[in-house]
Amino acid sequence: MTDQQLIFALALQHVPKIGSTTAKKLINHCGSAEAVLKEKKSNLLKIDGIGSITIEGLFDKIHLEEAESELRFIKDNNIEAHYFTDVMYPEKLKHCIDGPIIIFQSGNINLKQQPIISIVGARKITTNGIAFCEKLVESLSPYNPVIVSGFAYGTDITAQKAAIKCNLQTIGCLAHGLNQIYPKVHKKYVADVEKHGGFFTDFWSTDVFDRNNFLKRNRIIAGLSEATIVIESAEKGGSLVTADIANSYNREVFAVPGRTTDSQSVGCNNLIKFQKAHLLSQPMDVPYLLNWQLEDESKPVVQKQLFVELEPDEKIIYNFLKDNDKELLDVIALRCNIPTYKLAGLLLNMELKGVVRPLPGKLFEII
Repeated sequence: MTDQQLIFALALQHVPKIGSTTAKKLINHCGSAEAVLKEKKSNLLKIDGIGSITIEGLFDKIHLEEAESELRFIKDNNIEAHYFTDVMYPEKLKHCIDGPIIIFQSGNINLKQQPIISIVGARKITTNGIAFCEKLVESLSPYNPVIVSGFAYGTDITAQKAAIKCNLQTIGCLAHGLNQIYPKVHKKYVADVEKHGGFFTDFWSTDVFDRNNFLKRNRIIAGLSEATIVIESAEKGGSLVTADIANSYNREVFAVPGRTTDSQSVGCNNLIKFQKAHLLSQPMDVPYLLNWQLEDESKPVVQKQLFVELEPDEKIIYNFLKDNDKELLDVIALRCNIPTYKLAGLLLNMELKGVVRPLPGKLFEII
């Protein structure tokens, strides 16, 4: 897009009470950001869902002035600005209703023909969490995935450092403009990340850094990827918000289970318990459930665990799935005469024993 078109798009993005979803609605109705800013207020108010409060301040000249200033910052710092209809705008993010109308990029990001996954989790990651995260990235490296995270403490930087070590592309999604880095201690990783990928943000260089920015940033992490993986999480945390957003986008979510006594496993265990995430017990669960294929191999073979002791109801489920290939949760409950609330717990136990595996769409099959 031309500089003039970008200025109008930036100006629209700068209007405080117009978020990404509303901005897209206005653009789709008027044809372009420029047309929106030149349209009569009376005509905009005829658009369904657009009220006077929404477009209050829309025609203030300050937005164009600030947009021109931000464009100078973009050019002076070799930043790329991708409009939501552009070819270079991340494809998966295009399908998110609240994806930003403009996203800013630094580094050498290339999202063509590669699987993309997000890895998130606790900032106070445990040694077990670090070990699993590093093993996960290393095990997935033959599939050449792009590793997305938030460049924050703990899980985020662990995943991104592991990606760099495995020579994989990695993307840090920032909760501030590209004129700064948070946390400051992570400045030492910036060059390596930009060499192996780069950074995305929809915040301007003039935006005030605020903790609420992290929640807004999380939609970018979830939206870029086909799946979000939660390594560890307390009962509440930003990674659970990211998982919820990914679910709202109909993307896959994985969670690493932990002991019920571990505070940093409560969030992951709850995601699994309430069927908001697949149980991730080993790295190869990810390519299997996402149907990734290596160029020179068929689907990785999963070795079934031998000599597993099953409870009576578990044997009923196992024998049913053995005869019926894969089946829906509700169908299993009906055919095995087991209440759904009880069946969910039985299937979780069987997953932990390595005899069944969940599939997208609440399907289950034996391994």
